[in-house]
Amino acid sequence: MDLPFHPFSEIILQWYSQNKRVLPWRNNKNPYSVWLSEIILQQTRIEQGLSYYLKFLEAFPKVEDLANADEDLVMSLWQGLGYYSRARNLHAAAKMVVNDFKGNFPDSYDDLRKLPGVGPYTASAIASISFQLPHAVVDGNVYRLLSRYFNISTPIDSGAGVRQFFELANELIPHSKPGDFNQAMMDFGSLVCKPANPKCVNCPLNAGCLGLKSKQVDMLPIKRGKTKVSKRYFVYLILKDDNLNTLVRKRGPKDIWEGLFEFPLIELQTEEEFNHFQDSLDYQEFISHQKADLLKIHKPVKHVLSHRHLFVVFAELACRKVKSFSSYEPKKYENLSKIGMPRVITRFLENE
Repeated sequence: MDLPFHPFSEIILQWYSQNKRVLPWRNNKNPYSVWLSEIILQQTRIEQGLSYYLKFLEAFPKVEDLANADEDLVMSLWQGLGYYSRARNLHAAAKMVVNDFKGNFPDSYDDLRKLPGVGPYTASAIASISFQLPHAVVDGNVYRLLSRYFNISTPIDSGAGVRQFFELANELIPHSKPGDFNQAMMDFGSLVCKPANPKCVNCPLNAGCLGLKSKQVDMLPIKRGKTKVSKRYFVYLILKDDNLNTLVRKRGPKDIWEGLFEFPLIELQTEEEFNHFQDSLDYQEFISHQKADLLKIHKPVKHVLSHRHLFVVFAELACRKVKSFSSYEPKKYENLSKIGMPRVITRFLENE
């Protein structure tokens, strides 16, 4: 028999029953649908991720369809979402479900954690929503909500903070409604206890909110420090020959955009080198090898990632016939829309 709910949990569940967001993956508790939505929504707003969820579900109605898909197709459909390791893990996890679990999603937290790309948060979400197991999810919304309501100043990016909030969330989760509770926490944090301008006046939790009573809401949650942002300087050489062929390669492992295709790249170390990239020996070697002529240098653009700022310039070149170069191979320019490419490149192609 389930123990009486903590007042916090009772209020959260009551609010959720009246205010929950209508989302397609909530129409059923199929673990494939829940898993797909959770992977897509990692580091992604619902407004952006929704169209990708529907697109993936249409292309791959079942986990077997995703497992048997070509990797380039998966990467192409993911294009624009960023954090492309999620797409590679999505594909790998689908294969594991089919090969190691006979097409059935694992129904325990520990087995879910064995899937590539499934961490504690995602495993808890699937376990609670699809299998009604009492594992609490702890994301940014939950950190913020709990730190404010219980007035907790332990930094959320510290080991002690992670343990404290994880234990607290698991103490609060009602064993009879774990899936609803987890989704309620996420919705409440997103819609009411927002990062900026939280709706404290009309919040159903305001009577018991210790952060509100101590006037600490705007200060919580606490973080120790921000990750240092690095700068990188990219020059992409877009080559076209008389037959409208170009050169592309698939990016290798251990770097951003792994598994995506890109044009010949010159990466420079400083802003000064970037501003004078035509003096680069790599550029001169490429021009010489392809017997290419410079047509146009486009205005540099800044592309912001979570911990990196990329400064990118596109240079258009022309030659009679493209030749394979290093790891780059010819491809029809008109077919570039069919392969996965980094968003900074696809945005350039769309505006060309």
